[in-house]
Amino acid sequence: MNDYMVRGLAYHQQIRCFAATTTHLVDEICRRHDAWPTASAALGRALTAGSMMGMMLKDEQKLTIQIKGDGPVGQIFVDANTEGDVRGYVSNPHVHFPLNPQGKLDVARAVGRQGYLSVTKDLGLREPYHGLSQLVSGELGEDFTYYFATSEQTPSAVGLGVIVHPELYIEAAGGFILQVLPDASEAAITLLEERLKEVDSVSSLVKRGLTPEEMLHHILGEEIEILGRTELQFTCSCSKERVERTLLSLGIEELEKLLKEQDEVEVTCHFCHEQYRLSHEEVENLLQRLQGQKKEEQKNNR
Repeated sequence: MNDYMVRGLAYHQQIRCFAATTTHLVDEICRRHDAWPTASAALGRALTAGSMMGMMLKDEQKLTIQIKGDGPVGQIFVDANTEGDVRGYVSNPHVHFPLNPQGKLDVARAVGRQGYLSVTKDLGLREPYHGLSQLVSGELGEDFTYYFATSEQTPSAVGLGVIVHPELYIEAAGGFILQVLPDASEAAITLLEERLKEVDSVSSLVKRGLTPEEMLHHILGEEIEILGRTELQFTCSCSKERVERTLLSLGIEELEKLLKEQDEVEVTCHFCHEQYRLSHEEVENLLQRLQGQKKEEQKNNR
């Protein structure tokens, strides 16, 4: 089954809900980065949250999540948009610890309990939206819950889960986000709180084969009014042309220095680990372009 997410309404349109299965998406990205189990769980939870948050946007909007704790995985980055395109990476993918006292991968130890969670949304306006909150546990589900409450003033419940097989592939990954709408009654809120106390771990629900729709039904105890369904996939926007533009942005002096020091330039994309190699001649051509542009500007300024 392909990864996908759904968004909908529950409890007579008083609760907004999202759920996603992300097993293949997380496996693809963790495999590209050779992530070890605990790092995979941390990155996978962030990717799952990002995929659902991307669906909260409109049209061609997109967002970037940055998580920086004091744990050994370093920073976690996730990009997502409304089309279901998701990518991400972790600074140090080679992190693994023994299971925590609850018998689960120790994501909090890997991420750290001190730090911040930042969300930048490109809404097509002059300035992007920036949201920021402190980490509260490093488990990430609780940290995203706190982010929504403090930065976006939206009471929410966030569940995220990743199961890593002993042979290091992702066995199950998924999550849910439930948000209380402004006009929700106390009865609806109380019912939601009671249901959440009984919920199985989200990764176990995915492992059992539940779809996002079935997951929401299991959690909320009633049929959901589904408003949309979106396929999720790993997509990276890197290309050789983007690498060339990045090199051009370095300027004449830096390109001259590169030509003196290296026979070829190799650039690796942080998000997908794709490697791009530019020969000495290709870099020289970029330098000549910059030198030609500079001469033309000097000519026009006379």
